[in-house]
Amino acid sequence: MTALRFGSSTDAGRVRGNNEDNLVVAEPLFAVADGMGGHRGGEVASLTAIEALRVNFERDRTSEGLVAAVEEANRAVWDRAQDDPDLRGMGTTLTAVALVEVDGEDRLIVVNVGDSRTYLLQQGELSRLTEDHSLVEDLVREGRLSLDEAAVHPQRHILTRVLGMGPEVEPDVWQILPYAGDRLLLCSDGLTNEVTDNEIASVLRRLADPDDAARELVRLARAHGGSDNITVVVIDVVDDDDRSLVASQAVAEAKAPGRADGDRPSDRPSGRRGGRRATATATDEDDGGPVRTLAPARDEEPAAAETATELPEARRGRRLTVRVVVFVVLLLLVLGGAAGAVGWYARNSWFVGLRANRVTIFRGRPGGFLWFEPSVRQTSGLTTGSVLPARLDDLRRGKEEPSLPAARRYLANLREEATAAGLAPVPSAPVGVGASPTTAPAGARPPGPPGAP
Repeated sequence: MTALRFGSSTDAGRVRGNNEDNLVVAEPLFAVADGMGGHRGGEVASLTAIEALRVNFERDRTSEGLVAAVEEANRAVWDRAQDDPDLRGMGTTLTAVALVEVDGEDRLIVVNVGDSRTYLLQQGELSRLTEDHSLVEDLVREGRLSLDEAAVHPQRHILTRVLGMGPEVEPDVWQILPYAGDRLLLCSDGLTNEVTDNEIASVLRRLADPDDAARELVRLARAHGGSDNITVVVIDVVDDDDRSLVASQAVAEAKAPGRADGDRPSDRPSGRRGGRRATATATDEDDGGPVRTLAPARDEEPAAAETATELPEARRGRRLTVRVVVFVVLLLLVLGGAAGAVGWYARNSWFVGLRANRVTIFRGRPGGFLWFEPSVRQTSGLTTGSVLPARLDDLRRGKEEPSLPAARRYLANLREEATAAGLAPVPSAPVGVGASPTTAPAGARPPGPPGAP
């Protein structure tokens, strides 16, 4: 059974008067939420999301249950904003980790919406598991901005996906196999905006106690300016039910003297480094690793004479086994690559269409592709009555666009055409999109003075 040790720390920072971050540290569930919306909206949004996540995951402690809990948390924030005009436009990021059982093995499931992050420190190396849902991150992925340009971009705080932006949300999901010695970090952008990844890695390597590490990271963020709320959760895998030992022994046995590869004793791997595994995969449940390469043990050692006559045949048999294994692995890689290509084609497409009578941006292919159905990314205030009739056929078929920014430009063009033609008034921002002075969903309208509509 996998055993965890954990610690956390949160602070309002040196600029903000209140703390709009919230967190949950309740094994096997850990989460950080960074609220936004001005006044009290951000604090309400993050607290609403965290409570809904905790309650719904408690009902179904599975990988699917965690994803469903995120969706319910989004619905709770959205409904709360619709019921209270003072909270309209509020939203929150959410990054969460849960230890669940998948096919009889413990797995860590990571989910993310927004720009709060989850990192993994494994064998001294720090890697970021999550991707920010922000405007500049999209531009970096499209090759239109470098990482250095993104770090100082004036629109780096504009988010493209948060909880509460609409009635539905699609979280990113990762699954990792926990090994003893692994350390996970969940944090809001109040940490990553002030402290570099190298500084974070140094603290996580240096301080063994997770509470000490969390407090030190918060202290560093405050020392570097503390311009935003700072929340940190550190999780250590302290026992993996001998998974690491089995992995190392498997590699050692596979490379023992007398095997087909003829490795010398000095070439044997030692410790866990010989059993290094992938840190995370989005949907792949096969962890690879050496555990599946265990060779069958011999019942007895043959006599010397028998060894002399039978060894060549045995070697041929082992070489044949290696060839078969390599062929199967290559075949699986080809099939996996084909499935991945199909998924990439289906999920990295965008179109503008109609949902009921509202103009909506979808991710996917019009009508779906194989088993991939399109998902709602953004619902606008435009209806079939407030766009030019000439555009309706395109919208009913699904107007395909090469990227999310291109789809939003097409939506803006529809709005401008409607205004020029004197059709029904159209809201200037997508439905459910809000803004705050420092972090806001993309397309949000800045808050007006008190009393303004």
